[in-house]
Parts: sequence; C-alpha cells; structure tokens
Amino acid sequence: GYHHAAGDLHQLAVVLQVRGGRLQALLWQRAREPFAGRWSLPGGYLGERETLERSTRRHLAVKVDVRELSHLEQLETLSDPDRSPGEWQLATAYLGLVRRDADPALPADTAWHRVDALPSLAFDHEAIVLAGRDRLRAKLSYTNIGFALAPGEFTISELRDLYVAALGHEVSATNLQRVLVRRQMLEATGRRRGSGPVGGRPAELFRFR
Repeated sequence: GYHHAAGDLHQLAVVLQVRGGRLQALLWQRAREPFAGRWSLPGGYLGERETLERSTRRHLAVKVDVRELSHLEQLETLSDPDRSPGEWQLATAYLGLVRRDADPALPADTAWHRVDALPSLAFDHEAIVLAGRDRLRAKLSYTNIGFALAPGEFTISELRDLYVAALGHEVSATNLQRVLVRRQMLEATGRRRGSGPVGGRPAELFRFR
C-alpha cells in the first residue's frame, strides 16, 4: 500500500446529533484495509496550503452537507505511533454538532449510530467518539453550546429532552430553565407553541441568545 510520510496530517470529525431522543454519531463504513468493513469516523488528509478547519469541512462535505454543522471545534491531537497499522499517522480530531431539526442526506456508506451502542470501530475511533461526547457533556454545563443541538426555537421541555439525550441522565426542566436564564443564555421569544391535543396551555417558546 501507499504510505504517507511521517507528519502527514489526517483530520477526523466526531459529528454528533440528537436523533430519536438519543445522542448519535455519524460514521462511515471503510471499503479498504486496514479494517475493511468496520465503521470509522469521516476524515481525510490535509491538503496543501489548507487550514485544519477548512480541510475538516471539505472532508465532511463528501459525507454530509457541512452547511448543516451548527458548531465545529478542535477536540484533540492524536500522535501515538501505534494508532494506525503500517504508518505513523498524526491526526487532529474535531467535534461537530448538528441541530436536532436538521436531517442531512447521507451517502450509502454513511450512517448515524447511537453513541451508547457503537459498533466495532476502526483504529482508536471509539475512544475519539467518547472523547467528543465527554467534551460536549462538559461544555453543556458551563457554556451555551446547547444552541448547536437545539432548533432555533424550542419549549423548555424540548430543550430538557435534548440535554437528557446528550448528558445520559435525567435533568429537571425547572432547574435547566433557572440556570440558563440566570446565565443569560436563554430568552423568551414572546411566542407560544399551539396547544397540544390534550388542550393544555400552549408552551412558551425560547431561543438561545
């Protein structure tokens, strides 16, 4: 096989979305060795005179329309010489988020997989997916990154469901609203969602500031 020179940079992206009430990661199935048939993170090599972020977006564009990424940040640099068989592969991993209401068109070799029920992944990609999940969980508690998972407008109970899916544990809607309003992350839109079939009071709609 063709070996890249040591120091050739490879980008990987952990793209996460809450789908069907579960946090899911975008994976593609490898066609070639090593690990043919195994699922892995989308990515590729850094092009000449290309920034890491632009390269990551370019590689992702092949798998998913990157305009649907609501957030992209660097996650970690992977430099263990043994992480890839047959070559020393330095990689930079990114964390990308997609809003709940987006439904990107995917090619046939790409699919969403629940982060809590991952298939067997190539290389060290399972550890990278879990590092992305952990970064998201940490940032949900101290930043407004929730905006990148939520649609433009939402009720507090819809937002709570997103946080529960991402955090993997129960969250009180009242606490969530109190914390986010106190930190000035949320604002009321002044609108309400039309009343549900039970005829209850229409829920107030919020958005991230």
